[in-house]
Amino acid sequence: MRRIRIFDTTLRDGEQSPGVTLTPAEKLEIARQLVRLRVDVIEAGYPAASPGDFSSVEAISRVAKGVTVCGLARAVQSDIQSAYDAIKGSDDPRIHLFLATSDIHMEKKLRMTRAQVEEQVDRMVRFAVSLTPNVQFSPEDGGRTDLDFLVRIVEIAIRAGAKVINIPDTVGFLLPSEYAMRMKHVRDHVEFGDVQLSAHCHDDLGLAVANSLAAISAGVDQVEGTINGIGERAGNASLEEIAVALSLRAEQFGASTQMDLSQIVRTSRLVSRLTGMVVPPNKAVVGANAFAHESGIHQDGVIKERTTYEIIDPSSVGLTENRSLVLGKHSGRHAFRKHLEEMGYVLSDDDLAEVFKRFKALCDRKKTVTEEDILALVDERYHEDVVGPYALDYLHVSTGNYALATATVRVTGPDGVKEEAAVGNGGVEAIYNALDRVTGEQLELKVYQILSVTPGQDALGEVRVQIASGPYRVAGRYVASDVLEASARAYLDAINRLIYVRGAKMTVEN
Repeated sequence: MRRIRIFDTTLRDGEQSPGVTLTPAEKLEIARQLVRLRVDVIEAGYPAASPGDFSSVEAISRVAKGVTVCGLARAVQSDIQSAYDAIKGSDDPRIHLFLATSDIHMEKKLRMTRAQVEEQVDRMVRFAVSLTPNVQFSPEDGGRTDLDFLVRIVEIAIRAGAKVINIPDTVGFLLPSEYAMRMKHVRDHVEFGDVQLSAHCHDDLGLAVANSLAAISAGVDQVEGTINGIGERAGNASLEEIAVALSLRAEQFGASTQMDLSQIVRTSRLVSRLTGMVVPPNKAVVGANAFAHESGIHQDGVIKERTTYEIIDPSSVGLTENRSLVLGKHSGRHAFRKHLEEMGYVLSDDDLAEVFKRFKALCDRKKTVTEEDILALVDERYHEDVVGPYALDYLHVSTGNYALATATVRVTGPDGVKEEAAVGNGGVEAIYNALDRVTGEQLELKVYQILSVTPGQDALGEVRVQIASGPYRVAGRYVASDVLEASARAYLDAINRLIYVRGAKMTVEN
């Protein structure tokens, strides 16, 4: 059975989702989980985009052991050098460079002729190979590139030393039959030898997973995508869906991955929580309703025999019922650490001390503490890493159905401690008006969501927001037992991220 290599670009293409801004520590946590998931390649970012992106990719290269760590670069020498400098400390560094090859991109965006593109691909691939033998080349918008010219470009890249050729359907334009034909045509007209052929699909027509599976049937060696299918515009192919499809229909594809499917749900929830992008309830494999049955006929069938209506065993992707912890307010740190390790978390002493402190505080407020609560506490330790000047010191809200809501906030910022009060149509609006006054920001609230981490009246509440300021749109989130406090801290989290991204360069799309 062929082994399909999984190329995860959650930390690069996924982070290009509107409103998503991950801190360095959040990126590291996702990278560690991708290692547990056993992907083959982690595309850690675009190092030339900003000093922050470079540092994040460099840090991931040091901690992501046993996988290939990849850095994206335009077909420009400075980008390629930056990518190599960021990834050279990894176990297996890969440079991924790209250049557009469709007529519309060459004419309207690059303003280059075919001959100029050919020469640029040859020079830049050779330069990348001089730094590391593991080089991947992508003809951007390969899905709309003239087939003869696509073959020519692939030949040039392989002769120059590229070890992986990726044909991206950058704008999600192709149908599965068309994409498979394109892959087969390139394979049939180019001598690949031991060079791998890769597929990268976008979901503009909802066909990213179907196109990726069609490419596997056509003989590709690697598929690219993201967790939960996040990414630019409508997103990328969902890696969890591809992996489960290959596992469930192995006889059809004659191919498999090395992914640990039992880590899928945990990875999905981590990415959702850290990016602020909610997984739709009806999302395949990882959606909240993926294994729910409301129809009486379906319920009866599943009770009698699960496979009547469930083709996927929920436990195979790591979905288990919430279990109440044996731990409680009198539990010691050693028992707490042991339970975290059983859940797959190995924390430093400092991180453990912080999470244990929050666990004790939570035990005082909740009758029952679940593993979902603990996961939320573990993930929340990364908020202190957000690059930004503002922190909430004090919050007081007064509201009622017949009274005008008022909020008073005290915030530590670059000019010291400031206190402001404001009114609003409800407590949340009053809080946000007060925070706008304190920070001096003129913001538009695009998205406001409250999610219950666990069931019950005393559940932790997670607030997710998206704010816009000029051309920037960023997300913020926070988890607390008080949703008004979570609302305030999520808004400040978004403001801090906004300040961080204002100075960052725009990333590019594959």
